[in-house]
Amino acid sequence: MLDRESTFKNPEVVKLLKENFIPIAIDQAYQRRQKDNEGSFYQKIANQSPRKVGKGTTQGLYIADASGKLLGFTNNRGAERVINMMRKAMKEPRTTDFGKITKGKSDPRYNPSPPKGGLVIRVTTKVLGGYEKTENTYREIMHASLGRDNFWVTAGEKKELINGKLPDTFLHRLARFHLVDNTRGEPTMWSSGDIRTIKGNLENGQLSAKVVLKNDQGDRGYEAQILGIIKTEAGEITGFDAVAKGQYWGEGKYTRNAPKGRFPLAVAFKLADGKDIADSIPPQGSRGWVRGYIN
Repeated sequence: MLDRESTFKNPEVVKLLKENFIPIAIDQAYQRRQKDNEGSFYQKIANQSPRKVGKGTTQGLYIADASGKLLGFTNNRGAERVINMMRKAMKEPRTTDFGKITKGKSDPRYNPSPPKGGLVIRVTTKVLGGYEKTENTYREIMHASLGRDNFWVTAGEKKELINGKLPDTFLHRLARFHLVDNTRGEPTMWSSGDIRTIKGNLENGQLSAKVVLKNDQGDRGYEAQILGIIKTEAGEITGFDAVAKGQYWGEGKYTRNAPKGRFPLAVAFKLADGKDIADSIPPQGSRGWVRGYIN
C-alpha cells in the first residue's frame, strides 16, 4: 500500500511501466512455494537476486526478460531508486533465444478458486481516527490507507441467505478472517477462541450482528456492530451491502504503529460483480489453507 501511494503514483514510473514493461503483481508467498511451471519461472528469477527461495520472503521489485534472466532488483521504495533501476535494466542485454513458456498444470494448493455456486464479497477496511499527527510521509500514507480483501461465501451459505437464514459458518468466517485491521500490512487473523461474542440476525433482508473479538493476552481486540442489507431476486442474491463499525485495539506482527489505545475501525462489505481483476484474488486468510478458511 505504501508503494501504491508513493512509488507507483509517480508519473515517470507510470510512464516507464506503460511504455517499456509488462507489469505483473503477484503474491510471492504463493509463487515461491508453487510446484508448477509458473512457480519454477518465478523461483528462477528470484534465485538470481539477493533473495533466495527457501530462505524466507522473496518480497521485492524484480525486472526480468522473457527467458527469466534477472535484469534488476530492489526492495527499497522511493520513485528515484525505482526509476534508476528501471533505466539501468533497459540498457541490459536481453536473451532472445529461449524456449516457449508453457503454463502446464497449476499447483492446486496455490491456485484456489472461489466456491462453486457461491459468492465473492469485496471487503474494505479503514481506521476512522486515533492517529497522532506526523510529518513522516510514509506514516501519513499509512494513516489514510485502506485495507482490501475478498470474502468467500459457499453455495450452501448463499442458499440459506436467500431463504432468510444466517449461517453460523458465514458469520464466524466473516468475523475471524475479515474483522481485522489490515490497513498497515498483513494482519494477524483471529482464532476460533478469540471470538468472545457473536450474535446475528437476518430478517426481511436486514442483517444485524454483534461481535466481540479478543485474544488471550487481551492486547488486541474488536467490539463491533454489523448492519447490512441483502437483496434477492428470482432466487439469486443481487446485492450485499454491510458495514461493521466499532472500537479496535492492538496491532499484529506486520501491522505495527496502530493508534494508541482504542480506535474506531470500519469494515465495509459489498457484493463483487467480477469486473475488477482484484475480485479473483483469494482471501488473505485462505493463503495455503483454503479448507481451514472455508470450514
